[in-house]
Amino acid sequence: MLGLIRRSHVHRIRAPSRFYVTQQANSNYDYDLLVIGGGSGGLAASKEAASLGAKVGLCDFVKPSPQGSKWGLGGTCVNVGCIPKKLMHRAALIKEDLHDSASFGWNSNPEAAKIDWSKLVESTQLHIKSLNFGYKGQLHSNNVQYLNELASLKDANTVITKNRRGEIKERTAKNILVAVGGRPVIPSFPGSEYVLSSDDLFSLSTPPGRTLVIGASYIALECAGFLHAFGFPTTVMVRSILLRGFDQQMANLIHKNMENSGLRFIMKAIPTSIENKDDGLHVTYKTEEGDVVEVFDTVFAAIGRYPDTKSLNLEAAGVVTAKSGKIIVDDFDRSNVSNVFSIGDCSEGRPELTPSAIRAGKLLAHRLFANKTEIVDYKNIPTTVFSPLEYSTVGFSEEQAIAEYGEENIEVYHSFFQPLETTIPHRLENECYVKLICNKKDYERIIGIHLLCPNSGEIMQGLAVAVKCGATKKDFDGTVGIHPTMAEEIVLLKATKRGGEDPNKSGC
Repeated sequence: MLGLIRRSHVHRIRAPSRFYVTQQANSNYDYDLLVIGGGSGGLAASKEAASLGAKVGLCDFVKPSPQGSKWGLGGTCVNVGCIPKKLMHRAALIKEDLHDSASFGWNSNPEAAKIDWSKLVESTQLHIKSLNFGYKGQLHSNNVQYLNELASLKDANTVITKNRRGEIKERTAKNILVAVGGRPVIPSFPGSEYVLSSDDLFSLSTPPGRTLVIGASYIALECAGFLHAFGFPTTVMVRSILLRGFDQQMANLIHKNMENSGLRFIMKAIPTSIENKDDGLHVTYKTEEGDVVEVFDTVFAAIGRYPDTKSLNLEAAGVVTAKSGKIIVDDFDRSNVSNVFSIGDCSEGRPELTPSAIRAGKLLAHRLFANKTEIVDYKNIPTTVFSPLEYSTVGFSEEQAIAEYGEENIEVYHSFFQPLETTIPHRLENECYVKLICNKKDYERIIGIHLLCPNSGEIMQGLAVAVKCGATKKDFDGTVGIHPTMAEEIVLLKATKRGGEDPNKSGC
């Protein structure tokens, strides 16, 4: 009975009075809410606020990347992030399906299959443009004034905007929301002007060819994975470890899987210069053994992101930022200035994830204009790394769980397995892996789940609900699995790391 106790982590805190009272339209201001940034969070906040009767404006202006790339309304996720990345990831998986097809009796010639990069980019960009158009329509239908203008603060209630023609206007607002997101960090060394980022890759007009990927972030590994699958010779240069901040056992399994596929890694190396010559980009990099020079056609960096707040003139309004440039906010997404708010990637301490920014934007609108007090629960937010073999997670990594509860107080159930779909083509033989981390002192309540397998994100979304509801290992043991699926592995776990049983699965 005790194992069935449910605990909700949703915070419903009574807010200070300035949040608790519905904001009313004020004729002294142009807007009740002026949003700076037309990404996922800004769009969600503006539409929700307008639906609640607020007069809302949204400023969005894309500054071109150093390579000149630019895009439409919708922010990073839609234009140069989640959406094009997932589409190209899917294109890479189709190659696996083509190779598997012969084993299933299809008369196919997978070796002859070749990616048409221009077609892929064209199709991806057409889809993105349809989303851009859709967002403009949504703003219009929700009575949000869309301003394709670059914004900066004059004071806590005044925003200066500048359009493409250089025309400058002042606009006033009772409340200002900063939701400008972030941009990729470009490494600094001689020749770094030749380096591309995720702002450029998905609209690249020519095939990337021999590609060097600098970095081991999830963006780096995702892009390296699909480029390798497309047949472009791809090398990943890693300064220290893969997927910093993620569970390191899972990171190492991803590394092993990608390396086994033929993707090349250069470990403990950093680039020091690039020279553009007739035969390509000559990259000099430093290793423990000394300097090395190699030639590539494309150099792509994914070494981190920075908040796009520098040009906002936040100091004019007295808004305090962290050293990183991110805006320091409280639990209610409010900065130190009572009517200036910040959500998403440009906020200190917030996950850099689209769904959490969307939820933050909606709940902020409700607090400002609908007498609500709910805030975002940032605990147990699931996420997926779309590496060739997808990795999804929710809750604590094993390292975090040990640090939080002590190694003696956690139990780790785990298993390697092979999806039925890959048995006939003899792929992924015990390369997939699931790990369940439980708090022994709390009825083996589940505090972390890690899953490495095809389509793991589709499975993890449901598991995240169970973790949020406070599920225990006993709850999972008492759940009948769906056979034959990869998802059923999560309810069949018996082997523990502490017990030392063989985690490799045999049979179905």
